[in-house]
Parts: sequence; structure tokens; C-alpha cells
Amino acid sequence: MNSVIGSHDLLLITIDTLRYDVAHSLAEQGRIPVLAGLMPDGQWERRHAPGNFTFASHAAMFAGFLPTPDGQGPHPRLFAAQFAGSETTVGDTWVFDAPDMVSGLAKAGYHTACIGGVGFFNKQSALGSVLPGMFAESHWSTEFGVTSAASTRSQVDRARAVIAAQPPDQRLFLFMNVSALHQPNWFHLTGATAADGDTLASHAAALEYVDSELARLFEALRRPTFVIITSDHGTAYGEDGYTGHRLGHEVVWTVPYTEFSLEAEA
Repeated sequence: MNSVIGSHDLLLITIDTLRYDVAHSLAEQGRIPVLAGLMPDGQWERRHAPGNFTFASHAAMFAGFLPTPDGQGPHPRLFAAQFAGSETTVGDTWVFDAPDMVSGLAKAGYHTACIGGVGFFNKQSALGSVLPGMFAESHWSTEFGVTSAASTRSQVDRARAVIAAQPPDQRLFLFMNVSALHQPNWFHLTGATAADGDTLASHAAALEYVDSELARLFEALRRPTFVIITSDHGTAYGEDGYTGHRLGHEVVWTVPYTEFSLEAEA
């Protein structure tokens, strides 16, 4: 990352609540062509989330603790705050002298912008202002939220406007929390009703919807960009009697992850 910081823009996308098993299956089936076409080998990495719900996981990620490979570590990190004795900070790690990578990147000359999604980014309460408050620029509206059937389209529209507004010589760290998979997601499945509730099928349909909208975001990137796409946690749909997240279960802590560089200028 020491060769990336300063030479590339950064784009971090968290697809909130996305399960690894669903993401992997859709990539294999050719149902997420935009993402699969950009990911190395066309497939997600299987990783473990640093938290089991949105606030905890994002607080950890912004501190430099991205989801880790599911095998035994230690696993070198891309970003790390200065911390004595860290076994995951190596020569290639970009180290920042700040409490979080957002302010660390700002100190390195990046403009930081947040496109919120779920409630922890809505700025409607003190708690909902903590994570977006890390950024120099942050956006949220009901059109970006979990109840909007067109949330990703609206978020991409705003992200494209943020990208277009940057001066040619201004490096950008753009973060987007995609809300479409978080409950409720039943309305993304053709023929489903509110009475049917959320299911693995509607979870998958929501990811297909997200994939269909992300091409416009990638097309809007104007400079070489290092891209990280992951989930903050999964969610349970009845496995072992569990529903939802903020609990310790494999379908919650196992998440998809990918990273890649888009070098060509748009």
C-alpha cells in the first residue's frame, strides 16, 4: 500500500450484511457479472469479519482491521495505525499516525467522502453521526436507506457527483455503505410480498440488483483507483435457530472480500 497511497484514489465499498456463501454462489452462477468481471479469478475471497454488526465492524475497519483471511494468521494488513508490537504491520503496510485510516488519509492529502446507507450512517442521532463524522464530506438520505428499493442507484448517483466534483489534482478516498441487502430486502425478489419476509433468495436478488448498479460507479472513476469491496458481516436466515446478526455464527462472521486496481483513467 505504500506505493498506492498518493498515486491512487481509494474506493472502499461495504455491501452491508452480505453473506459469503450467497456471494460465492452467485459469482459461480454468473449472476453478478460486473463484480465477477473485476475480481481476481472472478471470485470472492473467504474472510472473517472484525465484528458481527455494522457499527462494530466499521469501527474496526476504519482503524485498519479489514476482514482477515479465514486461515490461521498472523495476516499482514494493508493499513495500520502506529501501534507498538503489532504483528500484522509489515513493510508493505501503509502506517498512519492517527486514530483511524480516514483521518490518516486526510493527513496524507486525500479528500474523504462517505456515502451512507444503513442507520449507523444516517446522521439523525449522535450514534448515527459517529462513523460519517470521520469524513470531511458525508451524505445520507432516505433514498440511500434500507427501505428504498432503488437505494444503490441513488447512492451511485451521489458517488458519481462526488467524484466529478474533485479537482484534477485532488486524491479521493470514497467510502460507500451499500444498504440494499440489509433487512428488509424481500422487495428485490420478483413476486415476493412483505408477508413472505426476507429469505436467502431475496438476499441473493438484492446482490444481483447491487451488481447491476455498480458498473456506473466504476465507469465514473477518473484516475487510477485501488478498490476494496467487502461485507461488514453476514446474517442468519434460520440456521441453527438463529435469525439476523449481532451474534456468533459462521454465516455472520464469514464474509466475502475482494481488492483490485483499476489503472485506466476513464
